[in-house]
Amino acid sequence: MWLATRVVLYYIVSCFLLFAGIPWLIRRLDAYLPNLALGWVGSWAGGAIFVVALAVYTLCAFWLMAVGRGPYIEFDPPTQLVCTGPYRWCRNPVAAAVLIAILGEAIFFSSPALLALFLLGMPVAHAQAVLMEEPLLKRRFGAVYDAYCQEVPRWLPQRSKATDPGRSS
Repeated sequence: MWLATRVVLYYIVSCFLLFAGIPWLIRRLDAYLPNLALGWVGSWAGGAIFVVALAVYTLCAFWLMAVGRGPYIEFDPPTQLVCTGPYRWCRNPVAAAVLIAILGEAIFFSSPALLALFLLGMPVAHAQAVLMEEPLLKRRFGAVYDAYCQEVPRWLPQRSKATDPGRSS
């Protein structure tokens, strides 16, 4: 019960910060930048991108709780390595979903400031994954994590080699 409570609390706070609070603050910069003027097509496309990314983010958050036996927050990490669900196609689906959601918001609001946040967020997320997250996971899970890294790409989702029915073992 305590685990579920922590996950829900982290989820609510992180959704507010990542998808409302920070974007709202960043959008204040739009007053000083030219509007992207994407119109109603941009609104629909951006909204759809955001909803799909938020759904992936939500799935990942609760998948880590159910399978990894822990939240998806760096200071309170899962206790089990998760290699199933969204994690069998991409090692960092939470960060990818956050970035894609910000891109969706940038398109929806025709916001150059949010587009800049998305573009700046990509190298920051990559550095966080490579310099912080991956070394911690390697120390915690050792050879199992190394094997997982060989099978599953860091960012761009694809069917893992281990689950490819056309591959012989």
